[in-house]
This record gives sequence, C-alpha cells and structure tokens, in this order.
Amino acid sequence: MEYTVQRGDTIAHVTKVMGSDWRKLKELNPQAVGRSSLNGNWFVREGATLSDQPKTDFAATLKQANTQKLDSQKAPQTAAATGTNEAKGSEESTHTLKAGETVWGLATKKYHVHPEDIMRLNNITDPRSLQIGQTLRIPKPQALEKAEVVASWYGQYHHGRPMANGEPFDMHGPTIAHKEIPLGTRVLLKNPATGEQATATVTDRGPYIKGRDVDLSYQLAQQLSLDKQGVGNLIMQVL
Repeated sequence: MEYTVQRGDTIAHVTKVMGSDWRKLKELNPQAVGRSSLNGNWFVREGATLSDQPKTDFAATLKQANTQKLDSQKAPQTAAATGTNEAKGSEESTHTLKAGETVWGLATKKYHVHPEDIMRLNNITDPRSLQIGQTLRIPKPQALEKAEVVASWYGQYHHGRPMANGEPFDMHGPTIAHKEIPLGTRVLLKNPATGEQATATVTDRGPYIKGRDVDLSYQLAQQLSLDKQGVGNLIMQVL
C-alpha cells in the first residue's frame, strides 16, 4: 500500500491509515521522514509518498529483520514487570489504562509527549489492542531550550476549520501550529524587539512554507505585534 502525506497528518494517523507500524514505515521510507532539531521528535514530510512494501533486495530485507530482532532483545523491562511506579532516574512514569482512554489522548492531552514515543516504549504495534487495566510506560516530556523561531499567523480564512487536534480553529484563541511539538504542549513566546510575551498551546500542524517554524492565531499575532508585518522572529520556550 502507498499513501501520500497530507497537510496536518500525524504519525499516528498515517500508521493507522496504512495499517502498519512506525518502525517499519520509517525504515522503508527514509526519504519521507525527518526528525526535529529542536526536540528530537519524528515527523512525516508533507507531499511524500509512504509505502509499506520494501523496495530493496532480499539481503537488505534480511538486515532489516535482524535489526528489529536485536532492538526487541535490547528492550528494557516494563515498569509493571519490575513492580515500580517510576523508572530509574525519573525518566518515565507509568499509567494504568481506564475506560475510554487512548494512546493519542494520553499523549496529547495528559502527558504532552508524542504518541509514537509511548507506542515505541511499550512495543505497541496496534493501539486498538490495548486493554482496560493495562499498565503503560510514559516517557518524560523533553524540555526544550529557548529557540529563535520564524513566526507567521493565520486567521479568518481558517476560522472554524478543524485543526490537527480535531477541534475547530479559533483565530481569537491562544493557539499555534507547529510541525513536530506534541499537540497540547504549552509554550511561551516572546517578541525580542518589543519585549511582549504570550503563552500558547500547540493545537495544529504547520506552517508548511519553507523558512517558517510557527503559525500563530490572529490573537497571538496582535499580542506580539506581528499582525501587521505578517512574519517575524520570536523566542519560543516549551513550558
């Protein structure tokens, strides 16, 4: 099967549509994936075509299978198996699944990590197979240093349209779009030229114009004095 990545597609959505797992897709399609220099999270490239079938010879396929086997042998014990609620060094915690909870919801709304990180840490290939009462290992969110970003904004044309988190876009809300930072993450934005600051939540994916890192809602653009110039530099820090 092949699938062309659309704007706003997440790794969880792509793997679900293709009925495959991220590790396999990533290894078969290195040209279609990337990794953020800010937080180390993986993402799929808009417009790239993913395939779940190998395009290499038998030797390459065998090498891939051996690599996956070694990875599974090196996988650490789960927190449930060791009887602890928190892993060594507090790098992760555990969560017992309740009715109605999903990997996507836990990742984006409760723990603010990437869904793929939870799936990889727990060797989950199909999130639909999870059971109530099952204990999941939750990775620690990756704290980011302050980084300078190029910001633009979007408003009336997109107002009311669904965002990547499934909710309608509100041009008057404190929301931003980013390509890789987990949905639900709160950030602090500062205009170094004016000293103005604002907090926001990552709710959407984008921008997809080369050279831009963040798309602000119209409200945030006003707060940070970017509504008239359209594009400008900000300092961003994950809270």
